[in-house]
Parts: sequence; structure tokens; C-alpha cells
Amino acid sequence: MTADIPEAPVPGEPIARRFEGKVVFITGAARGQGRAEAVRFAAEGADIIALDICEDLPTTEYPGATVEDLAETARLVEKLGRRILTHKADTRDFPALQSALTASVRELGRLDVVVANAGMTTFARTWEIELDHWNATLDINLTGAFHTVKAAVPLMIEQATGGAIVFTSSVAGLRGLPLLADYVAAKHGVTGLAKTLANELGSYRIRVNTVHPHGVDTKLVPGIRPVLEKDPELSAFFQGVLPDGVSQAEDIAAAVAWIASDEARHITGVQLPVDLGRTNR
Repeated sequence: MTADIPEAPVPGEPIARRFEGKVVFITGAARGQGRAEAVRFAAEGADIIALDICEDLPTTEYPGATVEDLAETARLVEKLGRRILTHKADTRDFPALQSALTASVRELGRLDVVVANAGMTTFARTWEIELDHWNATLDINLTGAFHTVKAAVPLMIEQATGGAIVFTSSVAGLRGLPLLADYVAAKHGVTGLAKTLANELGSYRIRVNTVHPHGVDTKLVPGIRPVLEKDPELSAFFQGVLPDGVSQAEDIAAAVAWIASDEARHITGVQLPVDLGRTNR
């Protein structure tokens, strides 16, 4: 006899106000995890700087975020009584990103938390990956993350009040998942970048960590599922321990908010799995 599996609760309205008077910069903020993070931080008292490319990407099979999506993120943050500045910009374009962030920090007065979240993925066997797909995946997921911190860190150091940087990595930043070699390479790179930054920024009391989701119920889902359904052996690489199948964006946002908060003030340079137990298998 199999016991009934209880429904897993989704994180609800946060009680803590851990980010009163703080400003949080989030890339890839128009929808999915980025939007959930913007809403979570705003619910805890933060003002938000939200950036997204808001375009379709030629190398992905799913539609990109839109300016309407970014406007909806702004609406949700403002509904919570917080300020938000939005920017349509590509993290691969360093001058545009730096200009948007610098202007926003000047207007909002400070910068306390950076969430380098923007990303994308495609799928193929390693030797079948198109060159433009490889380059786009590395540029957006890794170089875009580097651009984000290159723009943000000098502002945080000058401010001299410490802070937190959180990178959205992935189980693919810890494991060699099949069909995702470009994404795995990029996310391993993000993990290494964060480890180095944690050592470089510790004396400034700027903490740097990575969060590692497994499957998340967002639009950033490639056509990998039909392939896995036909191949149980491959599918085993993508199975977690908990029965939920995928996480919700709010699950990841809750973890990001926690590790960015003073409750985690002595945690830096770690890789936090929020992965349904996948890395424990």
C-alpha cells in the first residue's frame, strides 16, 4: 500500500521584512524566477532595479520575455508599495547594463543586493551543438553574469556597507547533465566565478553565493522533455528525490532572499542546491 503524498506548500507572503531600506538589482526580471525574486524582495521592503532583454532569442525554442512582462513585474512590485526602475537591456551589452545600473543607483541612492539571474538554454548532444547556440549560451549565462558583477561591484565597494551577490546557477553547475553541454559549461563557469568573487570581496563584507535549482516551472523549458520521456536511462539524470517534479519560481526566490539576508551573514562562497534532492542522488 502506498501512502498518499501530501501537496507541497508553495512559499506564501513573507512575514520577515529583512530588506527595509535596501535596493536590489535583478537581471532577467521580466518573468519566471526573476519576477518572483523582485516580488519577494519587494514584499520584504526592498526597492528594485529590474533589467531584462525583453526579446526573442534566435537560438531558443521558447518565446522570450516581453516589455509587457517587465511592466507586469513593475506593477506587482508597486502594488507592494515599493519603488522599481525597469530597463530593457541585454546583459551581453556591458555599456548598456552599466549605464542602466549606474543611473538607477544614483536615483534610488544605494545598492545592497545583486541577483545575476538572466539566462537561457537549448539542448543537443555535445557534438551536435550549433556553434551559434554554444556562443549564445556562454555569452548570456556566463559573460552576462560577469558583466553584471563588473558593473555592480565597484558601486558596492564605494558604498562601503557590505552586501550580497547571488548568482542563479543550476544543478547543471554541479553535475554533468546530458544534452546540455553548453549550459553545463556556462553554469559551472558561473559557480567558479562566484567562488573567486567570494574570496576577493570578503574583506568588503560583500558575500557571494550561488543557488542551484533543478527543474523550475517557468517558460525557460527547452524541448528536452519529449526526448527524456522516450529514454528512461537519460531521464534518470533529471530525477529528484522529492515527488514534486519541479520547483516553483517562488521556491527559488525564497532561497535567494534568505541567502542574501543578514540571517546568512556568515555564509559566502557556497553552492546552495534548491533541487528537490537531485544532487543527493
